Amino acid sequence: MTDTRRVLPLLPDTPGQPADQTDVGSYFVANYPPFSVWTREAIQAQALPALQRAPRPDVPLGLYLHIPFCRKRCHFCYFRVYTDKNAQDVAGYLDLLAREWELYETLPAVAHRPLDFIYFGGGTPSFLSSQQLEGLVRRLTARTSWAQASEITFECEPGTLTETKLGVIRRLGVTRLSLGVENFDDRVLELNGRAHRSGEIARAYSFARSLGFPQINIDLIAGMLGETEDNWRACVQRTIDLDPDSVTIYQMELPHNTTISRDLVQGTGQFADPVANWSTKRRWVADAFAALEAAGYSVGSAYTAVKRPERTRFTYRDRLWQGADMVALGVASFGHLNGVHLQNLDSWDTWGTAIAEGRLPLGRAYEPTSEERLIRELVLQLKLGHIRPAYFADKYQTDILVRFADAFASLGHDGYLASCGPDAVALTREGLLRVDILLPRFFLPGHTGIRYT
Repeated sequence: MTDTRRVLPLLPDTPGQPADQTDVGSYFVANYPPFSVWTREAIQAQALPALQRAPRPDVPLGLYLHIPFCRKRCHFCYFRVYTDKNAQDVAGYLDLLAREWELYETLPAVAHRPLDFIYFGGGTPSFLSSQQLEGLVRRLTARTSWAQASEITFECEPGTLTETKLGVIRRLGVTRLSLGVENFDDRVLELNGRAHRSGEIARAYSFARSLGFPQINIDLIAGMLGETEDNWRACVQRTIDLDPDSVTIYQMELPHNTTISRDLVQGTGQFADPVANWSTKRRWVADAFAALEAAGYSVGSAYTAVKRPERTRFTYRDRLWQGADMVALGVASFGHLNGVHLQNLDSWDTWGTAIAEGRLPLGRAYEPTSEERLIRELVLQLKLGHIRPAYFADKYQTDILVRFADAFASLGHDGYLASCGPDAVALTREGLLRVDILLPRFFLPGHTGIRYT
């Protein structure tokens, strides 16, 4: 999913500061520099000139499609989604999405470039009907073929899936189907505002397996409202029993624009069940990773475990963490082209009006310096649990062991480094489980302690 959170600094990582309670605040580091330094002024000064330049050599191009519709808004959701749009609204949005691509694919930065990866995110892409999906893809691929893409990912909510719709999704070329399960317990799903129930998970997974998707991923969230030790262990075991190709586990966080966050800030008492604290969530993820490893999985990042790492990939993640270009279509979506970060206008009306008038619907942008690009790739790739200093020496002519000696020393002092040498830097499992709270140690001084979004 594209990160559309809006406010608050990162949670503290300073000895002595209370940070164990899951309070309102950003936790997940999705990009660098922080979104709060992106500006509207940079659209004219940096973004539009970059789009008129030929692409950087040997940089892959991806396409992100934000489908912002949901049956319900989850109480922990911070994305730009809509639950009140009718069929005419949805049809109009999809038409604008196709027109937005038409604006991009004639620009020098994008024209004639093959697409290496495509990602349907949301919201709920599987909210769309089979006919709507087929019509959207037909319009997009009429302009640019997806035939050579190495990965096409499609996010799904289990309750929106039928065998017929999954068949259409498979025929559209989707190679990585991601099921937003989050939890298998109906009470927990209800408490957190999820629209699906456990029976729909089993049916959707069975249908998907029968259709031969190359990769099926299951999403879980540790620490949801009402989560217990027994429930978490049961969820992990249910996941292992299904035998997905990959599992993604996030630790529940509370950016400011969620229903739970508003309840905590305003003290309305809407939710009696607490969100687990950070030490509990880290322990639960550690237990899940251990169980998955015992079942034959390999931990591939702070959030993922894969069954067959020699053939199970997450191209979208890996390309973005290595600085790939990506055209992002849809309201509030985030992209990156020719070295410039871009975000679309974040309201339904302003985004749609811009496209209808033949303008790119950009809301803010930022062109990072070479040093900022280096830091971005370093902190994002640290989420894999290991990095190669030679990669950064080749790409940025920088010895990261020297440039970031103090940050690495602090990680080592705190027990979060398993190794730190010229061949590789590796985090301990404890470091991996809290990696997002450690990453600001590598930020430039002007980017620490400021609002993240």
